[in-house]
Amino acid sequence: MTAAERASRTASADELCTAAYAACGGPEVGVALVAVGGYGRRELAPYSDLDVVLVHDEGVELGELAEKLWYPLWDSGAKVDHSVRTLPQMLEQADADLRVALGLLDLRHLAGDPNLTLRLRTTALAQWRRRARERLPELKRLVAGRHQQVGELAHLSVPDLKEAEGGVRDATVLKALVATWLVDVPHVELERCRIALLDVRDVVQDVAGRATDRVAPEVWGDVAERLELLDARAAQTQIRELGRRITHLSRLTWRRVDAVLARPTSVRTARRPSLQPLGRGVALSSGEVVLDNRARPGEDPELLLRASALAAEGDAVLAPSTAARLVRECGDLGDPWSDEARHLLVRLLASGRGLLPIWETLEETGALARILPEWERIRLVPHASVIHRYTVDRHVVETCIEAGGLIRSVARPDVLMVAALLHDIGKGTQEEHCAAGEPIAREIARRMGFDEAAVELIALLVRWHLLLAETATTRDPEDPATVDLVVERVGTAEALSLLTALTEADARATSTQAWTTWRAGLVRDLARRTASVLASGDSAPRVRTEPVEIPPAAREGSVGISVAPYRDGTRVTTIAADRVGLLADWAAMLALQRLPIRAARVWSQDGYGVTVWEVGDEHVDAAVLRQRYDAIVDGRLDPLSRLRPSETRALAPAVRVRAGASDDSTVLEVRAADRPGVVYLVCAALSAARVTVRSAHVDTLGPQAVDVFYLQDLQGRPLNDSRAESVTLAVRSALSGE
Repeated sequence: MTAAERASRTASADELCTAAYAACGGPEVGVALVAVGGYGRRELAPYSDLDVVLVHDEGVELGELAEKLWYPLWDSGAKVDHSVRTLPQMLEQADADLRVALGLLDLRHLAGDPNLTLRLRTTALAQWRRRARERLPELKRLVAGRHQQVGELAHLSVPDLKEAEGGVRDATVLKALVATWLVDVPHVELERCRIALLDVRDVVQDVAGRATDRVAPEVWGDVAERLELLDARAAQTQIRELGRRITHLSRLTWRRVDAVLARPTSVRTARRPSLQPLGRGVALSSGEVVLDNRARPGEDPELLLRASALAAEGDAVLAPSTAARLVRECGDLGDPWSDEARHLLVRLLASGRGLLPIWETLEETGALARILPEWERIRLVPHASVIHRYTVDRHVVETCIEAGGLIRSVARPDVLMVAALLHDIGKGTQEEHCAAGEPIAREIARRMGFDEAAVELIALLVRWHLLLAETATTRDPEDPATVDLVVERVGTAEALSLLTALTEADARATSTQAWTTWRAGLVRDLARRTASVLASGDSAPRVRTEPVEIPPAAREGSVGISVAPYRDGTRVTTIAADRVGLLADWAAMLALQRLPIRAARVWSQDGYGVTVWEVGDEHVDAAVLRQRYDAIVDGRLDPLSRLRPSETRALAPAVRVRAGASDDSTVLEVRAADRPGVVYLVCAALSAARVTVRSAHVDTLGPQAVDVFYLQDLQGRPLNDSRAESVTLAVRSALSGE
């Protein structure tokens, strides 16, 4: 609707009420006609209600003024909700009812005594600010309840422009939060989105010919025409974009409100914000991830991903100003990406619920376009199927969140998480999206620096991510051809395991109807039948045992520690006479230095324990490591007291014996959250159980450490079943902090 068209269909609320008030001889002192709420609009749209109050000072006699005033307003055809109150009564109502208090913050003078309106407005605002800390928790509960009931404007198949998350009412709440003086939001951006949504609502009501806040599927084309947009798809994108922007501002502001309310009011805020170091160039300040004074974005292309991953894992806010600065100053990630960049992306994707707000910040600041330019293909694209509760892009994020809870069930969590990110990348065109997405996913995975085997695995998962769900629900599970079809498509047990996890994550992210007990049972039964056909021995990874020269210090009974640059980190080689507990001491040495272990290879050579560690730090001092090691061995430093798990993790560690994987050893596989001390805790538990580690394979894949240990008893034999079971329990207890 153009401005001229709107002018012909609407009347000025000010003129209408002023004329009515003047016609009935309303006094100019002690009485005022005010509009409450109305979103601050000066135009009265044809299908909108007008909530007006005749306010007067105590002691002022109104006589028949009210009745004389309402009749002209009714005769005008306006939908008027009216009342008469004294100024103290208005303030009492605001004090008792949160909704009234919010309405008074949007108070607008229409006619009568402007000084009375000013007194009401300023007193109500002062009352709101005075009680803000007390009332904001109640407001947050009301807002959360509305969001839960209605849904999010950006993703609803039938968006509610007023009540949905990201709608007009949320914009009004944001203005109320700003009015407390406790937090702030970008005023210009908020007002732009708010006015734009109100204009869209006028158009929707005009098209529908009635009062409505919901955009029905059949009106998108007409709405696009009135908004002078290309087509219905363009109208959806623009309106959902407005909702997403308000949603992002709302979530960010409420996080800041929580931080303010959590601070004691009696404690004076320090002049300089305290910075808690989180990682290279990154720190935490007042609940927000920011850059510290050592950050060099131009020299550190991974800094954006590092800040994002740390914010998501810590459930902190990624300050939008920080993200925007990183977009401007960070170098390109390159092609292919570094190992660190890929590792950080996987950590971000597997961070759980913390992923969503960070991903939104990356989108809003333009950072996502640098990380994954292909994201624009699916951004705000609606799903064709009504079973989906989100747009394609939000569904993908929800799939990553669900997949993050399944990483203990797969050997390649990095492959799972990237496949979850890319599984619907082929949507948005007329081509079947699984087939369309396969070559796109292959190219992205290759750019991210995955090796060729992993690239093909990701491409396969994207191509066949609907295979298990469709086959399980449409084919006879007893027919051998059903399993043969899946075997032909997936090829390996590893691919099947990943596909099973991706299928569950995809379905859970779609809707509750997509992953019922019945559907889950069908998929899992098909996966079990397929796995039995694919089973060809549960082989463990081979440990690379490259012979090394034993240094003179180790031959003389001491230890050898050497460091060398390796990729974007350091390779640390440790050698000493082999003994029970040696690996635990080495691991403690590195953990106490907070050196992130990316990978390790452990073996025994001529009676010496050799370990080659790859750590994610370029500045490692062998002399400092030796001091740490000596302090541990001498008993001057207790690693367990410093490295014991201090909190319960959302995902329990997975510890199992891989039966038949080795003839001369018991193979123990550990999957646990990647954090300082994991390898130490495992090795300490094995040492306490008087078990030797013949060799080991330690890898960090995204947020998960996947470690395989070849174990023997003190006589050099595999562990018997009961001993293996007790060792498994001991390792699991050590990692769980029990």
